[in-house]
Amino acid sequence: MRQVLLELMAEVARKDELIAQRQREMDLKQSTIDKLTYEIAQLKRLRYGAKSEHFDPGQKLLFDEDIDADIAAVEAQLEALKASVPRDSEPKQKPKRAPLPAHLPRRDVYHEPEDTNCRCGCAMKRIGEDVSEKLDYTPGTFTVERHVRGKWACAHCRTLVQAPVPAQIIDKGIPTAGLLAHVAVAKHNDHLPLYRQEPIFGRAGLAIPRSTLAAWLGQCGVRLQPLVDALKAELLRCAVLHADETPVGLLAPKTGKVHKAYLWAYASGPMEPIKAVVYDFAMSRAGEHARAFLGHDDEEHKEKRWLGSLVCDDYTGYSALFRQGVTESGCMAHARRYFFDLHVANKSTLAEKALEYFGLLYDVERLIKGKSAQERLEKRRELAVPIAKALLKWLKAERARVTDGTATATAFDYSLNRWAALTRYLSDPALPIDNNHDEQQIRPWSTGRKNWLFAGTLQAGKRAAAITSLIQSAKLNGHDPYAYLKDVLTRLPTQRASEIDALLPHRWKPAG
Repeated sequence: MRQVLLELMAEVARKDELIAQRQREMDLKQSTIDKLTYEIAQLKRLRYGAKSEHFDPGQKLLFDEDIDADIAAVEAQLEALKASVPRDSEPKQKPKRAPLPAHLPRRDVYHEPEDTNCRCGCAMKRIGEDVSEKLDYTPGTFTVERHVRGKWACAHCRTLVQAPVPAQIIDKGIPTAGLLAHVAVAKHNDHLPLYRQEPIFGRAGLAIPRSTLAAWLGQCGVRLQPLVDALKAELLRCAVLHADETPVGLLAPKTGKVHKAYLWAYASGPMEPIKAVVYDFAMSRAGEHARAFLGHDDEEHKEKRWLGSLVCDDYTGYSALFRQGVTESGCMAHARRYFFDLHVANKSTLAEKALEYFGLLYDVERLIKGKSAQERLEKRRELAVPIAKALLKWLKAERARVTDGTATATAFDYSLNRWAALTRYLSDPALPIDNNHDEQQIRPWSTGRKNWLFAGTLQAGKRAAAITSLIQSAKLNGHDPYAYLKDVLTRLPTQRASEIDALLPHRWKPAG
C-alpha cells in the first residue's frame, strides 16, 4: 500500500512539473505573441507607401540639379579667390546670353548720379544710358526689371559720370533677389524639387532649365553660409538646446545606390532669449557629429565646448557628451510614446494607467505655460513632483509583475532606466518636459523627403541644411520666409561683415 502511495505521489509530482513546464512555455509564447503584435501594430502605423523602395535609374536624372548646384557653388568660391588676381592675358570671348523675351512686362528702375554738376562748374548733359535687364518673378507672373543707368557728360571738360551697377547676390546674373528667394523657399520650404519648378515657370511664360535654377541655388548657398555660421554661434550661447536626428537618403557617387545619411537638428530651448534652429547634414548617425557641432571634438580648445542642458531621446550617440560635462534632460514624450503604442497595439490596461499619469504631468505643463520661471518652478514642485513620485512607485511595483522580454517590459524599462533624466525638468524651470519642439523642426525634412527621396551629394545636403536653417528660424520668429529671404538676399551683397548679425532671423527687420 505504501509503495502504491509513493508511486501516486511521484506521478502527481511529474504531472505538476509537466504543468509548470507547459505554463512556462505558454508564458513565453504569449510574450512572443505580445511582442509580435506590438511590432505589427507599429509597422502598420509607420507604413505609408510600398513595402520597399526600388531605385529607378530614371530618377537619377532628377537629381542632376544637385551636381549643377555643387559646380556653381565651387565656381562662386573660386571666383571670389581669383577676384584679386590680375589677368595675364585677354579674357576669352564668352557667348552672349539670349535676351529676355520681349513679351514680358518691363518696369524701369532709374539710377542717376547724385550730383550732375561737373567739378569745373558746368552742368552736365545726359548723353545716353546703359540698360541691363534682371529677371524678376511674382508668383505666377514674370516681370523684367530694366535697370537704366544714365550717362552724364560735361561738354566743357568731357567728364563722364554714371551711377554704379547695384551689387547683386549673383554678379552679372539675371535673377533678382525676389526670384532667388522664391526658388529657395519653394524647394526648401514648400518641398518642390527643381524639376517640378521648371514646368511651373514655363506656364508663367519662361521655362528656366533646372540646371540654371540649381546653379542659382548653389551660389546662394555660398553667399548665405556666413549668415548660417553666425546663427550657429548665437545658438551655442543658449543654456538649453534640443537635439534630434532623422535619416535622409544620400545618392552615392558612381554606384547610384542610396546611402543612409542623417540630418541633425539643434534648436534653442523654449525659455531661451532667441528662437532658432540649425541643421547639420552628416554622413552617419555617429555621435562624433554631435560632438563636433557642439565643439567637443577639439582637445586643444576645451574652453569652447558647449556645456549646457541637452534635451534629447535615449540615443547612445549623445552619451559621450554627458561624460564630458553636458547635462542630460530626457524626453517625457518618448517615455509616454512606448505606452501609447502598447495601448494602441493591444488595449493594455497597464498602458492605459501609465497614460493617465503622463496626462496629469502634461496638465501641469499646460497650467504653467506662459508663467515666469519662478512660478513654473513652484507649480512643478507643488503639483508635478507628487505625480512623478506616484508614477515612479507604480512603475516599480508593476514592473516586478511583468515578464522580461515583452513589449510591456520594454515600455517600463525605458522610463525606469532614464528616470533621473526624465524628471530633471522638475527642478529646472528653463527645461521643457519633452523634446517635441525639436521633433517639430525635423518635420519639414520628413515631409520633404517624400518628394525628393534623397540628396544628390553631400555638399547638396549641407547646402539644403544651411538654407533650411534660415527659413525655419525665420518661421519660428513669425516671419514670412519669402519676405525674409528676399530682403536678406537684397541686402547681403552690401552688408558689412561686422553687421551681418542684423540679418539673423531673430534680429531681422525689413529694410526701411
